[in-house]
Amino acid sequence: MDSLTQIVLGGAVGEAVLGKKVGNKAILWGAIGGTIPDLDTIPGQFLDTVSRLEVHRGFSHSIIFAILIAPILGILIDRIYRKKKEATWWGWTQLMFWTIFTHPLLDIFTTWGTQLLWPMEWRIAIQSIFVIDPLYTLPFLICLISVLFLKRTNPTRAKWNHIGIALSSFYLLITLGLKLYVDSVFSNSLKKEQINYTRFDSRPTPFNTLLWTSNVELEDQFLISYYSLFDKGESLDYTAFSKNENLLNPYRNNPKIERLIQLTKGFYTIEKTENGIVMNDLRFGLTEGFDHGKGEFVFSYLISRKNGKIQIEQEKQSFDGVEEVMLKLWERMLGHQF
Repeated sequence: MDSLTQIVLGGAVGEAVLGKKVGNKAILWGAIGGTIPDLDTIPGQFLDTVSRLEVHRGFSHSIIFAILIAPILGILIDRIYRKKKEATWWGWTQLMFWTIFTHPLLDIFTTWGTQLLWPMEWRIAIQSIFVIDPLYTLPFLICLISVLFLKRTNPTRAKWNHIGIALSSFYLLITLGLKLYVDSVFSNSLKKEQINYTRFDSRPTPFNTLLWTSNVELEDQFLISYYSLFDKGESLDYTAFSKNENLLNPYRNNPKIERLIQLTKGFYTIEKTENGIVMNDLRFGLTEGFDHGKGEFVFSYLISRKNGKIQIEQEKQSFDGVEEVMLKLWERMLGHQF
């Protein structure tokens, strides 16, 4: 999830663990703990494209990382506040463990997922919530802000914090229910259209859980479809994208290429360009895909040969006209067909 959401979650968890003893300091250190796993983006800036993708939401988002780092941070924080004797090093350790560990727990609901069970390479990705979702974050944030203005001994403080945690958790449960329902809609549509597919996945579109998209894998192409909870009827439109796997053959057996394929979980298409080929990661869709497949793929990688070596670089997207796209997204969310 986005940084603000992880700060709010970390702060609320910190308050739940140690708020009665240390007050707002629990929220402060909880917010810090909630951001620590995403510090993996710093070393990623010094790595090649594929390694950077592998590092993000890898070791730092695992159970092992939380277990190892929490006691170290707990001891350091305890030394800062040792004279006040409000909490022990063990209390601070518990706070840091839970604030760090709940970060990847929330991230597994997104499309990218996390290596929660590192060193296993499996990235757990439920894909039931977009990385930024105001309906999840804003009620949670309001409750946490309310807590800040209450004394640590005030029972209302814990009540507001529990309400925030309950609301956010309940919303996550709703997204799981919506995903199950939407998957049934996509599955029924594929059967009705007699489309012989290998597999399909689904995920919500940006900033909402009303409009969902699906990638459907066929033998030589992918179909991308959209469904809004406000759509009338069960007929869905599909936009086809050729796999063009043959274009990738000259680059196969290169370790970086194989690792990139693994990261995309096989949901990719290939396009020929003047500088080489481009691999499009279908899991994150197009910028305007709900309007008959318009726009650019959000994540694409240029693969080329330079001085006899294979180079992989992430393509930078312009996102021109994003305001108009957001207006169209809102219309499509409400069931308007383009």
